[in-house]
Amino acid sequence: MTSIQTYINQTTKAAPLAVFRIFFGLMMFISIIRFWANGWIEKLYIEPTFFFSYYGFEWVKPLGDFTYVLFTLCGISALAVAVGFRYRIAIVIFFLSFTYIELMDKTTYLNHYYFVSVLSFLMIFLPAEKYFSWDAKKGGASELVPKWSIDSVKLLLGIVYFYAGLAKLNSDWLFRAMPLKIWLPGRYDIPILGDFLHQEWVIYAFSWGGALYDLTIPFLLLWKRSRLFAFVLVVVFHVLTRVLFPIGMFPYIMIVSALIFFDASVHEWIIRKISVVFNVISHLTSRQAGQVRNPIPLEKHYQSQERFLPSVEMTVEKEKESPKWKLTILAIFFTIQLLLPWRYLMYPGELFWTEEGFRFSWRVMLMEKAGYANFKIVDRTNNETFYIDNSDFLTSFQEKQMSFQPDFILDYAHYLRDHFAAQGKEVEVYVESYVALNGRRSQPYIDPSVDLANQKKSFKHKNWILPFKDEIKGI
Repeated sequence: MTSIQTYINQTTKAAPLAVFRIFFGLMMFISIIRFWANGWIEKLYIEPTFFFSYYGFEWVKPLGDFTYVLFTLCGISALAVAVGFRYRIAIVIFFLSFTYIELMDKTTYLNHYYFVSVLSFLMIFLPAEKYFSWDAKKGGASELVPKWSIDSVKLLLGIVYFYAGLAKLNSDWLFRAMPLKIWLPGRYDIPILGDFLHQEWVIYAFSWGGALYDLTIPFLLLWKRSRLFAFVLVVVFHVLTRVLFPIGMFPYIMIVSALIFFDASVHEWIIRKISVVFNVISHLTSRQAGQVRNPIPLEKHYQSQERFLPSVEMTVEKEKESPKWKLTILAIFFTIQLLLPWRYLMYPGELFWTEEGFRFSWRVMLMEKAGYANFKIVDRTNNETFYIDNSDFLTSFQEKQMSFQPDFILDYAHYLRDHFAAQGKEVEVYVESYVALNGRRSQPYIDPSVDLANQKKSFKHKNWILPFKDEIKGI
């Protein structure tokens, strides 16, 4: 306990956290602008008449034309985070608005959206505004922050990478090179590299290399001797994934996030460059640059400092110890992050087939699924039977995602039930469905004799999913 308390009371230079805040805010602002410019707000949240909600969050819905206001609020708050303007309010608004956007329709679920939500939640509790920010100019600036505040970001990044690596330790990824064997040959149009992507040894090299990268990169970044080499790997890996796959801003977010593993001197250099570019004078001086080399206890921090802008003199206050409530919340947060990916062990059957416990577990680009779902409606009043044209209710993107995910299929079945109930009809809903997983032939997916209109939504195992007629070994 003494060691823990000593660690909690240690401080370190604030520059890495400031640079992380700046780049995170800018990446998020650019992401919002990009999302808007591509017309995705209209396509994904305005045009559809039905949305697939997360269980327990059915009340989170798009806001019609006010959805644009929500994205505007999210973008402005991201920019405020970057410059450190009213940081505490800005990061809370960003977390709430971005997470609301993420929860509006699970059709758009991506691991990197989830990553942004959990990271922005973590940042609520970090003193990222203490250095090189608008708030620091106005008061409360500090060249030091608690060491755990920077280490917590490193820990979250390490969890994301390591769990993504563990997820790749399965027979499909390692011994069948799936789904890369499906995806990579299709990128033959890439200059130079495209000529090699159809060769089997290259595909297997990508599979094994990707697993090895994810499992080792957190430790290589932590070790000072391998840090620069590791960062080069980060840049090469994420630039390559950006070239090969349409995954948006995520590679760039991971590249700039990895900078936090470097020493404070690197971040101080970055801040000086930012200061020159934007004509902002940093509070760093040659005298102060070497002032704090090793972490020291908070109670010994009485150093006289200057503000990052010279227009106002700095008031010096003794740093307060990290409040216990904040550390308790973060302890619970990281416990959840460590345990949540393992919840799939509570479900029977093949994870990639049932997808029960698949989301929110850092399983990145591990499977290629394609499905077919034909819904049959039986009117109980007159035994009339007819089939649904899914395009009457769903966009093509929604229909594609629905066809191979069982909770989507159940949501849609309930929507059809309620749709006809509004017309005064009491109906039964059945589905004939087939799904192909990682290059295998399609197999029957949902029991066609089960009336899905009567199946309840819950976290329990869906026993109406038909068994997977194969085996995928591994984690």
